[in-house]
Amino acid sequence: MRRTAVGRDTDLALLDRLRAGEEEAFDAVYAQFNPRLFNFLARLTGRRDVAEELLEETWLRLVRHRARFEPDLQIGPWLFAVARNLSVSYFRTRTVESRVIGSLSLWPERRAETPFDTTALNEFERRVEAGLAALPPLLREALLLTAVEGLSPSEAAAICDVTPEAMRQRVRRARTALAGQLGDIANEWRLRTGA
Repeated sequence: MRRTAVGRDTDLALLDRLRAGEEEAFDAVYAQFNPRLFNFLARLTGRRDVAEELLEETWLRLVRHRARFEPDLQIGPWLFAVARNLSVSYFRTRTVESRVIGSLSLWPERRAETPFDTTALNEFERRVEAGLAALPPLLREALLLTAVEGLSPSEAAAICDVTPEAMRQRVRRARTALAGQLGDIANEWRLRTGA
């Protein structure tokens, strides 16, 4: 998710408007990040209801802290860091982790040519979701931030407060573990994700 100079200038202008309290700026940030944050939290926690609560709290924190943002803040990584930290706090206070994905539909809209393709794609997605849910939380969040959200290892490392090398190792371990859980469809997963 590398930003061009023009994209970065646009982000900085949006941040200035957000810091000033412009409602349209909040709406633009919300539209850009809300679905991605929800998917990240839902996959991280494995529960839609928890993801919705944590997402709401993430947006409340943005509103509360916007006036104190540094002028060069990267809003996307800040939002993901807040969401991640809220999920860590959630699990700490409950000391349990749900491994049940349920009926979450977290994949982007896709087209299948035939009913067979649709069935095969649904099965593949179900297995990947189950594999993600079975990963330890640190590996799951590393894979979600880099492979799903497209953040660089450096950006993901800043969100998780680890070194970029530690994040690269987590991503490597997560991909290996997920590929092992997927078994015979691991090669298909690698082809689809570019892993």
